[in-house]
Amino acid sequence: MRILVRGGSIAAGVGVARGYVDIVRERYSPRGMEVINRSRPKETSFEGIETFPADIEPFSPDILILHFGIDDAFSAVYRSEFKENLVRMIRRARAGFRPDIFLLTSHTFDDPHEMDAVDIYYRTIREVAADLPCGMVPVHTAWAGYLLEKGLPNVSLLQDDVRLPNDEGHALYAAVLTGYLDRSL
Repeated sequence: MRILVRGGSIAAGVGVARGYVDIVRERYSPRGMEVINRSRPKETSFEGIETFPADIEPFSPDILILHFGIDDAFSAVYRSEFKENLVRMIRRARAGFRPDIFLLTSHTFDDPHEMDAVDIYYRTIREVAADLPCGMVPVHTAWAGYLLEKGLPNVSLLQDDVRLPNDEGHALYAAVLTGYLDRSL
């Protein structure tokens, strides 16, 4: 079984020694599953479309995880463009190799304006997951619940650049994602 992750800065593990994809790989590799990360810093869903033939198609993954949104939101990619890009990637994957597809959201933001901006993208992910039956992994919801349960401030799971989770934040991303993956495997 092959799992492929395609996304931007968070999925690429910017600023941490072990990103959530590395943690997922460590969990599933002993079970004979290959986990491939084709994510790169600062890439938006536009790059996801552009590099689909090189980053996704040749691998024909059984599970495709798309994790875009934060770089899109902070790069001024319109919501409509983001939605269309996700739809195009999903349709292309299904036409080519029919993987199970999961769409991830990211974490919460303390600044209400930033949270409002990214929430537009999270709602878009939810819409696409419902319209084109995909698994949705609402990391932001689990993130908020974790902070509340542990009595932690948001900053405790973030790097200085609040768009990026720290090591503990990546561990939480991995825990949420593997919970969904375990149910589908």
